Amino acid sequence: MARPDISSNFLGIKSPNPFWLASAPPTDKQYNVERAFEAGWGGVVWKTIGEPIVNVSSRYSSIDFRGKRMAGLNNIELISDRPIEVNLKEIASVKKHWPDRVVIASLMVESKREVWHDMVKRCEEAGADGFELNFGCPHGMSERGMGAAVGQVPEYVCQIAEWAVEAATRPVIVKLTPNISDVVYPALAAKKSGAHAVSLINTINSITGIDLDTFVPRPIVGDGSSHGGYCGPAVKPIALNMVSAIANHRDLRGFPISGIGGVSTWQDAVEFMLLGASNVQVCTAVMNHGFRIVEDMIDGLQNWMEEKGFNTLDDFIGKSLNHVRDWGALDLNYKVVAHIDQDKCVKCGLCYIACEDASHQAISYFKAKDVKKYEIIEEECVGCNLCELVCPVNDCISMEQRNEGAPFMNWGMLQEQRAAAAK
Repeated sequence: MARPDISSNFLGIKSPNPFWLASAPPTDKQYNVERAFEAGWGGVVWKTIGEPIVNVSSRYSSIDFRGKRMAGLNNIELISDRPIEVNLKEIASVKKHWPDRVVIASLMVESKREVWHDMVKRCEEAGADGFELNFGCPHGMSERGMGAAVGQVPEYVCQIAEWAVEAATRPVIVKLTPNISDVVYPALAAKKSGAHAVSLINTINSITGIDLDTFVPRPIVGDGSSHGGYCGPAVKPIALNMVSAIANHRDLRGFPISGIGGVSTWQDAVEFMLLGASNVQVCTAVMNHGFRIVEDMIDGLQNWMEEKGFNTLDDFIGKSLNHVRDWGALDLNYKVVAHIDQDKCVKCGLCYIACEDASHQAISYFKAKDVKKYEIIEEECVGCNLCELVCPVNDCISMEQRNEGAPFMNWGMLQEQRAAAAK
């Protein structure tokens, strides 16, 4: 029996799987990209090309959490520091040797129509399959009027993307910044420009920490530092929300999305695709674990699709969108309460402490014959999940539904009932 088909067709650009490398250090040069393709990656977005810059040293800092290294990664690195000609020559060579893999040129140049036209044409001549316009970089380049300085102003997004679309004969993707109050507006501007898709999220403005001896924020550059771009597993919830906001918007439904932000596993990738992304881009996970993580991502995705009965990616892309609703549309009569499996309980008391100090005092504690016991007080339990989340034992605490069969009641319906009762 044939395995599920995980080949991707994003904007007519075909790749053997939906796993691309994002524009970043892992896609900085031909050597990296060819090793990535050997490992199995379906495509890459080349590290952003523009007029070469000078980078600083050091460049990275991170947040570690409960033994997990680089739960969040901060960088103050800028775009490619190599000449444009060198990047284009290497793109051409990669496409010659790997015609079945995707190479997208990430671009950032000064805001002049003729400069964008020239860069797009040069990249097409080199064989790039498409373009990603970097309107998201939050540091360094934004101070020069590029990157997030463009992405935060929908009118700029539309104007500059139009220039790229005018010159391009291949798909144009607009990379959006998360450093904005509502990502929908630049997405609408990107669509208006004639661009073919958006990718998101770029990195989030951040300072990850400070050296308490020298008082200098990290990463340390002499006696100073700068805000940088935050990425990695810690940003995934923010990215998922922004992807769903675009995919669910009435004027953007069906507008293609490339999902970025904390993708480390096949499960992460599936979550992005369930919320409307057609493919995903990965960076931090490769910087932490290397190119070969794609092997597990490919196997895991195929195994999951097989288990669920999905034959192609299109069978499940967007499948979670109708479950993402405004708060006011949720069922106020749906009720769950916690249940503690006493056979699995290790008597650590974390659930009791959390509920007693920070929730609804819905767990009782008593000690009999030197044995601790924690039980749920159902009439006090509001089903907030906190005890389940802090419990260190899988499935020890579960949430059980109560009031099954209760009529559906959302906020609007409740308000109507209250108004009728007040008459």
